[in-house]
Amino acid sequence: MEIRSLTRTEAERRGALLTVERYDVDIDLTGLTDGPEVRCVSTVTFGCREPGAETFVDCAAQVRSATLNGRPLTPAGDGRILLPGLAEHNVLRVESVQADTATGAGVHKATDPADGEVYVWMSFEPDEARFVWACFDQPDLKAPHAFTVTAPTAWIVTSNAQGPRVEELAGARLWTFPDTPPLSVYNTVVNAGPFHEVRREADGHDLGLYARRSLASVLDRDADEIFTLTRQGLAFFGEAFAMPFPQAKYDQVFMPEFGGAMENYGCVTWSDGFLRRATPTPAESELLAKVLLHEMAHMWFGNIVTMRWWDDLWLNEAFAEFACHWAAERATRYTDAWAGHLADGKLRAYLSDQGPVSHPIHQPIHDVAQAASIFDNITYPKGASVLQQLMTYVGEERFRAGMTSYFARHAWGSATLQDLIDALSEASGRDLDAWRTAWLGTAGPDRFTVERDGDTVTLAAVGVPRPQVLAVGAYRRNGEALERGALVRVEVTQARTALTGLPPEADTGLLLINDDDLTFATTRPDPSTREALFSSAAQLPTAISRGVAVATVWDMLTAGEATAVEAGRCITAVLAAETSDAVIEPYLTLAANIAELWAPHDERAALTAAVAAVCRRLAADPGRRRVALRGLARTATSPKDLAWLREQAGDDVDLRWRALVREAELGGDVSAEAAVLLADDPDPDAWVRALTVRAAVPDPAAKAEVWQRVAVDRAVPVNAVGQVAAAFWRPAQDTLLAPYAQSYLEAVPQLHRGGMIPAMVFASHLFPPHAVDTAYIEKARQTSHEAAPVVRNTLLERSDAVRRMLRSRTRTA
Repeated sequence: MEIRSLTRTEAERRGALLTVERYDVDIDLTGLTDGPEVRCVSTVTFGCREPGAETFVDCAAQVRSATLNGRPLTPAGDGRILLPGLAEHNVLRVESVQADTATGAGVHKATDPADGEVYVWMSFEPDEARFVWACFDQPDLKAPHAFTVTAPTAWIVTSNAQGPRVEELAGARLWTFPDTPPLSVYNTVVNAGPFHEVRREADGHDLGLYARRSLASVLDRDADEIFTLTRQGLAFFGEAFAMPFPQAKYDQVFMPEFGGAMENYGCVTWSDGFLRRATPTPAESELLAKVLLHEMAHMWFGNIVTMRWWDDLWLNEAFAEFACHWAAERATRYTDAWAGHLADGKLRAYLSDQGPVSHPIHQPIHDVAQAASIFDNITYPKGASVLQQLMTYVGEERFRAGMTSYFARHAWGSATLQDLIDALSEASGRDLDAWRTAWLGTAGPDRFTVERDGDTVTLAAVGVPRPQVLAVGAYRRNGEALERGALVRVEVTQARTALTGLPPEADTGLLLINDDDLTFATTRPDPSTREALFSSAAQLPTAISRGVAVATVWDMLTAGEATAVEAGRCITAVLAAETSDAVIEPYLTLAANIAELWAPHDERAALTAAVAAVCRRLAADPGRRRVALRGLARTATSPKDLAWLREQAGDDVDLRWRALVREAELGGDVSAEAAVLLADDPDPDAWVRALTVRAAVPDPAAKAEVWQRVAVDRAVPVNAVGQVAAAFWRPAQDTLLAPYAQSYLEAVPQLHRGGMIPAMVFASHLFPPHAVDTAYIEKARQTSHEAAPVVRNTLLERSDAVRRMLRSRTRTA
């Protein structure tokens, strides 16, 4: 029988009926040393407002026994256990086993290839705790959790609460954790293994870092940076929300074969892919900072105050994404964080918001399966940009005051969007109902341009714009550069807004709409300055102003209003002039993507060579050398570039792997060299790098082997699938790749296996960008009807992007 997904109606009924007093969960991990099983006993104490009523508890693990108030229960077989004849006060006890810890949801066993040591992590968002133990798996039924964990003697166990009592047993240890505060089930966690641990005291907090022992040297290298960011973030959020983090312990656990990061209260779980084996680039360091601050913001927005139902998922994710950039800019050394957001996430959001799965930021969610499908570019980067606009709209001081009131009112409970809007309205003195409807209830971006009529300049919207505050910058030439002569900030309330305060030359100079990037809107230059925007974007004076110009150029490319050659030349020129480390790497990726994925076949080589040339120039700057050489490893095509790259790589193992991938793609026989490098590389996951080289080889046997290991066996850690898939799907290999385009469609109905994160990763990265045509895109869309919601939305979004690429490949300058 299929496991059922909890509906909103069911959750509302159960939420009105029950009050959960506490969870006592006993977990036995000793079976994982030589087997797959996690054994749990979940004891749930809860009240019922209507004695005699019936409800159900969620449990998708194998149920060994279940009793309610001492009476035996029978599982329904659909991931639920019926609870008939409820008393006013109830005790439910369920003994369960999860035996699929390799590809199942909720809990995962990973074996370190370096030393054979076993590590286990749990991750429950949105409703995956039910795959491990019995619980009322919905966000508004919050309760204290008390975990007792039996684990092998050599293991360390981490969980939400601080100060566990550890007792020695025969061949094991028993870890007894104190009660957590009232938490949603999905915010709880247990991680375990023979960790390497680093601890530090900072501002009254007990900070811990954990990783597998084979990565001890990497964790030690990065510990100072991570502790510094953690201290800065806790101080910033505690002050901004007038609520210090209420627990002394704050742990961060880096786990193998984990995707992304998860905001478990007081115990954040990370993919240990964030512990870079090579020295991190500036963009990688900034990403770690932003992810750290994103997960930390969830301590307040998600853990302390929790959404009532998944239609307010954006309150969790958009707010955390906004807050991480806000905190990074104000409290850390990453002062160009918003420029990095504009160069990466916001560009993805602009594309997604004009595609087939665009949706309002806030929308009705029928069931949790649908909720899993909106962990996307609308909820995250668009949502963050909209909250940045909201802070601009009401003013930062009033925004802070509203957030302080919100947390004070709803701490340790659940809340809705209206609760947030009410708090911000009261603090700002502005009626935000119209803002809420326009921004959160309506899909798609606004679009603005300017109209010039003599001395009159008008900001014009396409259609009816949302209420918002934005700025227009007027630029004039000063030698080889552009300088801003004026910045006009306006509040938009209608389709046409007169721009006053512009300098006299504004009737002919470059006007940059959404200067300072205050809002989420696409823009278009007026026809008279289109060429000036493309040719002079690199001469704009700041990373944000250049980023706004790049965003316009990118949107025009994806809409079919600019060619790949135009866009590629513009962004390559910006790269050559860029001064902000926050955007160099995103722009290199963007320029290489345009050459590889968007350019017509007969223009691809020239665009790729232009990017390679910029990489060689950037490599002369010691601070950008690593980034530039990585870019060259993707774009080098001439023997001269390849030889120079090898020379520059020297003993840098990371760069040597990247160079081998490129040479393999171009037909070089690098198998012997890859074998030697694999033997010399101390990285426990070096075998993935060797597989990436194999993936790029233009050979039928290599493609078959890699597809089997990645797509069929799922042997590659989820955080490395994108790396291998990018090497697999290469241009100019269409004949070899065509069978796997069909294999992808055949795999679609099963891509949801393993939970939300693997579903999104496999559906996105395995989708073919090459060896397909428009007929394939249509077939993929039809196939999406057979998929789970999270796979369907990912597939549709990716198919729309590839459709746009195909159109661009037929459009020449």
